[in-house]
Amino acid sequence: MNIAYAQIMTSDDPLQSIIRPGMLPEALKARGAVAAAIVNTKLYGILPFARAMKSAGIRPVIGLTVQIETEAGVLPAFMYAKDDGGYQNLLKMSSALSVKDRDKLPLSWMKAYSRGCLLVVDPAMMQDGDPAGATKIVLETGGPDRVFMGISRPGGMRSAEEEAWVGLAEREGLTVCAAAVARYLNSEDAFAYRVARLIDEGGKLSENDLADLPEAELPMPDELLTRFSDHPEWLEATAGLLMSCSNTLPEAERLMPKFPIGEGGTADGRLRQDCLEGLGKRFGSVPERYAARLDHELDVISSMGYSDYFLITADFIAYAASRGILTGPGRGSSAGSLVAYALGITDVDPIAYGLIFERFLNPERVSMPDIDVDFADHRRHEVIEYVAEKYGRDHVAQIITFGTLSARAAARSTARVFGFPEAEQREISKMIPGRPGVTLAEASASGTPLSRWVEASPNRQKWLSAALSLEGIPRNASTHAAGVVLSPVPLVDAVPLTSGSEGIYLTQWPMKEVEERGLLKMDFLGLRNLTLLDRIRSMIWYDRNVYLDFGKIPLDDPETIRLFQAGDMTGVFQFESPGMRDTLRKLKPEQFRDIYAINALYRPGPMDNIPVFERRMHGRERVPSIHPDIDPILEETYGIIVYQEQIMQIAVQMAGFTMGEADILRRAVSKKKRDVLEREREHFVRGAESRGYDRGSAVKVYEYIVRFADYGFPKSHAVAYSLISFRLAYLKAHEPAYFYAALLSQAAGDADRVSRLVSEIRMKGIRILPPSVKKSGYACRVEDGAIRYGLSGIKGVPAPFIRKLLDARKQSEPWEDLFDMAVALSGAHFTRTAAEPLARSGAMDDFHPDRAVLLASIGAAETYANLVRPTEEDDLFGGDAASFGRQKYSEAGTLPEALKLQYERDALGFYISEHPAARMKAGRNGTFADVAALGGGSGRVRVAGIITDIKRIRTKKGEAMAFFKLQDDTGEVECTLFPKEYAAFNRLLAEEAGIRLSGQAELRNGRLQLIVKNIEG
Repeated sequence: MNIAYAQIMTSDDPLQSIIRPGMLPEALKARGAVAAAIVNTKLYGILPFARAMKSAGIRPVIGLTVQIETEAGVLPAFMYAKDDGGYQNLLKMSSALSVKDRDKLPLSWMKAYSRGCLLVVDPAMMQDGDPAGATKIVLETGGPDRVFMGISRPGGMRSAEEEAWVGLAEREGLTVCAAAVARYLNSEDAFAYRVARLIDEGGKLSENDLADLPEAELPMPDELLTRFSDHPEWLEATAGLLMSCSNTLPEAERLMPKFPIGEGGTADGRLRQDCLEGLGKRFGSVPERYAARLDHELDVISSMGYSDYFLITADFIAYAASRGILTGPGRGSSAGSLVAYALGITDVDPIAYGLIFERFLNPERVSMPDIDVDFADHRRHEVIEYVAEKYGRDHVAQIITFGTLSARAAARSTARVFGFPEAEQREISKMIPGRPGVTLAEASASGTPLSRWVEASPNRQKWLSAALSLEGIPRNASTHAAGVVLSPVPLVDAVPLTSGSEGIYLTQWPMKEVEERGLLKMDFLGLRNLTLLDRIRSMIWYDRNVYLDFGKIPLDDPETIRLFQAGDMTGVFQFESPGMRDTLRKLKPEQFRDIYAINALYRPGPMDNIPVFERRMHGRERVPSIHPDIDPILEETYGIIVYQEQIMQIAVQMAGFTMGEADILRRAVSKKKRDVLEREREHFVRGAESRGYDRGSAVKVYEYIVRFADYGFPKSHAVAYSLISFRLAYLKAHEPAYFYAALLSQAAGDADRVSRLVSEIRMKGIRILPPSVKKSGYACRVEDGAIRYGLSGIKGVPAPFIRKLLDARKQSEPWEDLFDMAVALSGAHFTRTAAEPLARSGAMDDFHPDRAVLLASIGAAETYANLVRPTEEDDLFGGDAASFGRQKYSEAGTLPEALKLQYERDALGFYISEHPAARMKAGRNGTFADVAALGGGSGRVRVAGIITDIKRIRTKKGEAMAFFKLQDDTGEVECTLFPKEYAAFNRLLAEEAGIRLSGQAELRNGRLQLIVKNIEG
């Protein structure tokens, strides 16, 4: 007898099943299945399912679980694609339900989308209404040749109405088939499935939630034969149903969208024309070398059929430019294309930097091109909206992504279901290493803290078993951060869709499956650093009417280079980490090429070469010769292979490879598979020998390539992203007030970062002016060379209130006091909740010098606003509140200075009026140095300030010591407390504590630190 499984749900439908597609081939082969169908609630996971089935030699059938809405009630059913038309209708059916956010299928939709489909109804699963009536209604709509009666006996239990359904089927001429919904493989998995459902619904085992879930294992054939021993023909009918369905999944094809071109024109012709115009704008007359490279690239692009793609990309980047939306200079390997440079897609000259087109697009390795584009993150959505409008909303969608249960997430989510206390959940998380890729099995291996904790209780063992079963399965769906698909046909003809945000559809398939279908995927990435650049440029334009053209920033600017050499990289993209700063101080880059080389080197693996790179760069170590013909390729990186492009250039130079072959070599050797390495070795050596090189030299060079193969970084990406870094550093060097104003605004909400930035700003000698309801904007801005703090940086003030305040300030006469402001805002918007943080931060100091008075008067101002102008529309005095009489402030005592400073710190994250350290310096005999004035040669110094960021550690000998930062009114400095001093002064170390200390100022790795000798509280 043929066995088939017609109702398999997989874990691709988040928390509806715990069957992973990869489990099915083995499980179904063990059960002797000839066919199997997936019936998730959306068309999630159908491609992985089909792949898994084909690998096992089992016929895959695509289905969908639906709830059919009839006048007699909602009837559960399974819809299957019988042929290509049925598959297309399933795409439309699932998309319509998802886009409209409906969980019930209207009868009219079923009629419209059921052609080419088979339907299995299961009236026994109907919870309310008239199952027989609903079945008859569906039958009238679908017809007996397409509708089957499903009879399920979960766990061998028969429905009390089974005979009635069989009788109905006989009367209506319906074929009866066996049904068995599978949500887990074996009966012992039932508990883990219940936990998954409880995670989804927020339930707990202790409340006996979902204790009566129906059995849903994937039964073995003997179990099925036992269940349906009285009607084995029903099992045959199930197999017959699935075997009657043809392979409905379309073969992969390339669905390349078309760029709209006028009559008689071609994409190839238009692309060539636009490229020549673009190069003309950049160079005037096009140099011969560039013309030859352009011809080569255009020939490859045309032969691969990608001209439309380049035109589409250039068009939306041109749109962004026309709207003042900042785009990045390039990303990834696309910066190696001269066509992209000519069209303005990138801002990196690939010939000037020695970048290779075939690293991006290789005619010998056919794959879809991938041009990723960065936009200022606050305006990225505008470009997506433009593309949707231009090509039609039915042709554009963002891409879904699924969040999975990581080791920690599976552990904690399962622990919540088990009712473990919050403190215990935190302990569990701590026992699971936080490094990427760690698994629960590794964390609970024998001898680990987690394994010892689990062994202490059977309930914990049960918890671990459930968590292990759920680890890695999808938990929820969201929108991919960057991916957008564009199709030449309505997307619903190619992929199932669901509702997205801002009127843009979302695919039901993640990126890999969308690309597998042959759709063009583009990455529209939002980059905060571009937003930072854009903000700085906008402020300078607004204040000085000067437009900064980032493309004209000189890459040999001495002041910018000095910033890199000093490691002064706060706010500079990619170069901000302490380790990167140390590397910059050691290497002291002298030109832009050194900067992007450091960027490429500073990552796990390649950074092992940094010491050698530094010695050779500064002439303390000779650069060895690999081979006279290869040395020029490695000259810029001092004999070290830093870039993937260098591997390709070596293969071309020595072995006579085409650039396409060289790219394949690069990819092959990086995999480090022995058979591949041997095959490529022979290929390389034979090529070198054919060009007159001796075998020994060829083998030596090949081994050198293999040694560095997985260290190589795309030079095109290093150059493009280092351009963003250099532009930020240039602005920091030449427009520091604007740079820090924008950086402070971006850091709003992160008190630690704000505090560190304020210390650095003060060390640079830039004044920070307090927030002011009369002078501040929403964000920080520059005022007479100083930074006026923005209202959005005040903790506890709602953003809508700030916008309303700024709007009211524009529309009213200058405010003389708190009461004017309250009336301007109206009683509807002026509230104590919003006003108190403003007063505490000093933003109302323009109204009265004593903040205690302001705080005491907020209630009176609130009452006054509600009386005079309760809403924006209801103004009892026609805008002339003065006729009501000038209001008086409430009496209050003076706010103590310590409390005033604490209020500032709480509201802003730093002290704005006076740093406590200033008083500490003045309060004792003797002089204290300003932190900003310290240097490596300062010797023994005395400083006073506030402790922040304490880190206590133990030395190799087990002795305790500490590091901390000391902040005064001019900046902050790192301090080290060795074991002897730690033992004496540890009692004085507390966050925010004020101390006076003496110590030795030293430069270590280019960074100033104080070796503490004495501390006074």
